[in-house]
Amino acid sequence: MNEASVLPVESHPGLVLLVFIPLLAAILSVLLDGRAARSTAVVTLAGVFGALWWVSAEVAAASQVRHLLGGWGAPLGIELMADGLSLAMLWLTWVTGLAVSAVAPASFAGRAEVSRLFWPLWLTLWAALNATWLATDLFNLYITLELLTLAAVALAILGGGSAALRAGMRYLLYALLGSLAWLLGVALIYAGHGVLDLHTLGVGLEVGPATWFAAALMSVGLMAKAALWPLHGWLPPAHAGAPAPVSALLSALVVKAAVYLLLRLWWWGLPALTGQGVALAFGVLGAAAMLYGSVLALMQLRVKRIIAYSTIAQLGYLLLVFPLASMAAWQGVLYHALSHGVAKAAMFLAAGNILMVVGHDRLAGLPQAMRARLGPSVAGLVLASVSLMGLPPTGGFIAKWLLLRAAFETGGVVWVSLIVLSGLLAAAYLFRLLAMLLRRPPGGEGDGVPDAHGAASLPVVLSVMPLLLGIVAVLLGFVAAPLLELFLQGAPFVEAAP
Repeated sequence: MNEASVLPVESHPGLVLLVFIPLLAAILSVLLDGRAARSTAVVTLAGVFGALWWVSAEVAAASQVRHLLGGWGAPLGIELMADGLSLAMLWLTWVTGLAVSAVAPASFAGRAEVSRLFWPLWLTLWAALNATWLATDLFNLYITLELLTLAAVALAILGGGSAALRAGMRYLLYALLGSLAWLLGVALIYAGHGVLDLHTLGVGLEVGPATWFAAALMSVGLMAKAALWPLHGWLPPAHAGAPAPVSALLSALVVKAAVYLLLRLWWWGLPALTGQGVALAFGVLGAAAMLYGSVLALMQLRVKRIIAYSTIAQLGYLLLVFPLASMAAWQGVLYHALSHGVAKAAMFLAAGNILMVVGHDRLAGLPQAMRARLGPSVAGLVLASVSLMGLPPTGGFIAKWLLLRAAFETGGVVWVSLIVLSGLLAAAYLFRLLAMLLRRPPGGEGDGVPDAHGAASLPVVLSVMPLLLGIVAVLLGFVAAPLLELFLQGAPFVEAAP
């Protein structure tokens, strides 16, 4: 880990606001009725945007900003820290939160009890996510992970029904297994080193069997929470049973929180262990996820399951930073997290619209969606798919180009082949989906959709939001330079920068 080029800002209340604004809003939303709770979410969006803009300006100038709660720093106090990696995830959370908050009232219209529960759960999830992006203490990260898990599981079962409950229980069991493994690892780290702060641990790390075992436990726990292969079993059923706004949150943000902590743990807390063997192991796991998720996506017969298995595949790209280990790889992984998050939010919201209008999401019946005039939703799904395939000029193209560049620079022919093959498989399952969406059946069969599911009943915000997110996924390809420059502040590969 490299020192920042300039001294970090040591006291920045904006970091506290990023956590406590949504947390306070979650508490207030429990006490207020549905409409007032939605107003609280709007105020939260504005407040978090202001604090995030403030923090971003400081990070651009000082590489890192920190805040010592109560004036006590590590190892005794609680410290919040923001750098380029944190900013990437904070901005992705805000953009996804804006989209989800906009569509939630229409998505849960006529379901007052579900709507009443959604707002405090979503705002609690937001607070837990922001705390995860900013915390640097291993035990505090355990607390944020638990809060994140409880809110995410509760959101996943909001759809109701026995299938959703079974999927939620499976998710909860995987998550509890992950939490237990993480906590046992934290206990071993503390027993052996007497510190829990990631940065302090990374400077004075003593390598030994207990440290290796702790690292393995914590990594397995995070893999279970992230649905990384082979601990991915909870993700497809959870997506299938969850409401569309919740699926967008799970895919764009929740699973990435655990992958984010994998990067923090190994590159900041355990850099002495991040050698060739560890790098290769994570690279193999990433490769397996990319291929397995893509092949399973090709075999699915429902839209939401295709998108869910695509998430498993796309998360594998994030692990390629370990074997490639360069500035270009760091840039590519970070940009992939952003573009994938926006694209997946667009796709799940579009899938929810198809389900609402057509009445199902089976591929065999999807041509009806076009005759139901779901044009904006389908257009958003198309744009998001183009980004996931890595076609220019999208954000996904920038991410995959940087990863390919990193693979060429390191001479990794295997990694180059893997990235290309995974991109081709993504194109295969997404073109299959788009072909079923856009083709018309012979002889005009299936014309019309029952009035109960008529497109005219689809609110404008539901129809337009997937398209707006799809446009953002494309625009990320045009604004890459300043974003990459900002997000690289505090990166672990500064010495490799040109």
